[in-house]
Amino acid sequence: MGKGRSLELYFVDGNPDGMQTAELFGWTGHVLLTPRTKIVQALQRNESGHTGIYVLLGENEHGPLAYVGESEDIGNRLREHAKTKDWWELAVLISSAANNLHKAHVKYLESRLVEVALAVGKIKLENGNKPTRSSLSEAATANMEEFLDNLMIVLPALRIDVFLDKVQTKLPSLQKNSILNFPEFELITNRTGVRAIANLEAGEMIVQAGSIARKEWVGDTTAKTHYFILHEKLLKSGVLLANKTHAVFQKNYAFSSPSAAGAVINGRSTSGPREWKLRGTKKTYAEWEAEQLLAKGVFE
Repeated sequence: MGKGRSLELYFVDGNPDGMQTAELFGWTGHVLLTPRTKIVQALQRNESGHTGIYVLLGENEHGPLAYVGESEDIGNRLREHAKTKDWWELAVLISSAANNLHKAHVKYLESRLVEVALAVGKIKLENGNKPTRSSLSEAATANMEEFLDNLMIVLPALRIDVFLDKVQTKLPSLQKNSILNFPEFELITNRTGVRAIANLEAGEMIVQAGSIARKEWVGDTTAKTHYFILHEKLLKSGVLLANKTHAVFQKNYAFSSPSAAGAVINGRSTSGPREWKLRGTKKTYAEWEAEQLLAKGVFE
């Protein structure tokens, strides 16, 4: 189990859709999120004049769009973008609470964020080129990587998932799973040829590469359900590769729930907790979960 962290979110306007600040305990970074409609008020805040990086989010006629930039005065740069870029709706200003980041720091952070966003491929970037990393000492590079690690905790809490990759490049071996108690589940549907294995780790169902899913969505699409869109997205991104009969997971992929994983694999909405079974048994995920809750004294 990971170590707990304390995150402080502050709704500046008392409105969850307005300006927000975020600070992680023990981290020197500071994040200000503002809708474009509040940009005047945001630029009146002290942190808008700090050296830092920023992310613009919105969409154009081709779909969602983002832009990553850096400046020794974030506010001045945003004033320019307000005049020259029409598409953005949300800005994220990232700096240090003590304003002790310098130009080389933010150039490095800008480059790394663009690298991550391009690798994840969730949203198209308006950045014309990938900025080059600034030259930092070994110690400064380590500090900036730690800064990024903390930033990747803060941004998802603000519902910013441009840099969040659900593709899992590493998965513990079966031996390690048994040691760390990461249970394995399987979903097998002989009628459709579906066959998948997943590990439950850190609250996510990580479907393993090589698992076989339906290549077409056969469930309801009239309402453009979330799971239908996810199935389509995984095919387009190459996480699922279709062959003549099925689609095969090319990479390990983390789903938020057994239902989400089950729906994508079966090509229709399902009762995921009742379809996944603890590997090598007939025990469903739902039954296993009930046992865990009973063992922990949650149920009596």
